[in-house]
Amino acid sequence: MQIEIDRAIEMRKTGKQKESNELLIKLVDEYPEDAFINYQCAWSYDVLGLESKAVAYYEKAIQLGLSGKDLEGAIIGLGSTYRTLGDYEKSREVFQKGIELYPNNEAIKVFYAMTLYNLNEHGRAMELLLKSLISTTKNEEILDYKKAIDFYSDILDQTWK
Repeated sequence: MQIEIDRAIEMRKTGKQKESNELLIKLVDEYPEDAFINYQCAWSYDVLGLESKAVAYYEKAIQLGLSGKDLEGAIIGLGSTYRTLGDYEKSREVFQKGIELYPNNEAIKVFYAMTLYNLNEHGRAMELLLKSLISTTKNEEILDYKKAIDFYSDILDQTWK
């Protein structure tokens, strides 16, 4: 089993996404209760642009107890997939849970900001992006203004006269 999983992942990395997906579908049929295989199958559908088919596999992988970095990836995948399908409320729920579980994962916050944008929560989206930017950048010009960017991040609509 592990050899086939590794082969499917390698195929995906080397541009053989369709073949990878076909192998992963076969593996899910053989091992339907394997969280990691369900996650990889979901990912393979995403790579092919078949997001609506990915959802059930992401959900099942999470429900089966996926953990660690794989769970972080599945949260990003599922939340992002819901967003691209226009199901913004489900996307919000997934990302909020992701932030609760992984408060230091900046990628989850950035993808969540995209969902907030789609929900017309532009202020909160900008706040998340700005805070993520100042906590992850190594750019000296930005870091020179870190304190100001942080200060303004949640009061962008406020003006002073």
